[in-house]
Amino acid sequence: MALPRTYTSDVITDAVRQVEAARAAGRRGPISAVARELHLDRRLLQSWVTNARAHATAAAPTASSTHTGVDPVLLPDGLLHCRFCQRLMTAVFTWAGLVYDCPPPCRRPVLNAAAVASAVGLVVLRHAAHLVPALTHPKAASNAAGHADRLITRITAGSHSTDLRITWPTTRPPRTAPPGHLYLARKLTGTDPQRARTILRNILAGIDPTTTATEAVHADAAHLLAPLLHGQAAIRWADYAHRSLTHLHGPTHPHTLTAAHTHATAHRQVGHHQRAYHLLRELADHLAATAGPDAHPTLAVRATTALVLHDLGHHHAAHTLLTDTIDRHHRAHPGHPATARMTAHLNQLRHHHTTHDNSSPGAAVNPPAPVMQG
Repeated sequence: MALPRTYTSDVITDAVRQVEAARAAGRRGPISAVARELHLDRRLLQSWVTNARAHATAAAPTASSTHTGVDPVLLPDGLLHCRFCQRLMTAVFTWAGLVYDCPPPCRRPVLNAAAVASAVGLVVLRHAAHLVPALTHPKAASNAAGHADRLITRITAGSHSTDLRITWPTTRPPRTAPPGHLYLARKLTGTDPQRARTILRNILAGIDPTTTATEAVHADAAHLLAPLLHGQAAIRWADYAHRSLTHLHGPTHPHTLTAAHTHATAHRQVGHHQRAYHLLRELADHLAATAGPDAHPTLAVRATTALVLHDLGHHHAAHTLLTDTIDRHHRAHPGHPATARMTAHLNQLRHHHTTHDNSSPGAAVNPPAPVMQG
């Protein structure tokens, strides 16, 4: 009497997969048809399919977000592709649980879906943990995997669940800045700005400025890079630095306040005077609360705000604010050279007002430089 034949899990999984594919294709009697093709006993194949469905039913509550609030252990649709057939892989329930598989005729081994999601989730957490919402377990790798499409454009799967090739939206993924590069760039900003730009761009390679930094080195690099650029590029990185430092340190931290001034300056340089005005007003309020209303940085920002008011065409308000600021600065900081600069700006505003009475609002040419420094 012949001994009963044994079958490996790969053979069983492949057979069940072919039954499901035949059923999806509308074939009549899919179990009988596949059993004939694979030279299997029909009853044995039926038991495999029944067991696979039982496992799928048992696993379904843990792989959904219906009433438990647990996120599915799955990647976003359209992200995972097979390295062998180059086609999209999909999640299916088999006797072995939830797996990623390819449609026939690809006969690659299936991948455990939870293991794939965990591996991808770790990548997301390593490079962009801020993408994961603050839920019950915000930094669980399975939760992070659900947001992979916000950071990754394609994942190519090899022969096992950790054999994954990540395709980033840029030529290379975000990476940790080499030690000392940020310090070197800071030293070079005044003496060799071109080289400083190159170093800072290398540090920020792979960083999307529309997001928020989770590492201070990227925020600091963006803050150093913004003044070395012009136009929208300067605004983009100044905004990124300001948001990132606010997120990392809070709105009144000295680094955040300096970044806010850089952000306002970038907007003013391209003529976004209204946006610059609001940023400077907010900055002056923060400085008044932290350094004091008559501190030099606070009054310097107020003076720059007056210049922006003049840029907007509010000449009388600008004149009044700057006059008051000069008076307060002279009393609080006698002999400080900034008082003379503020007075020179006031004289320039008066001259412009008397010679351009009929000019349109915002028509100032070559507006005075901000007086934050010094």
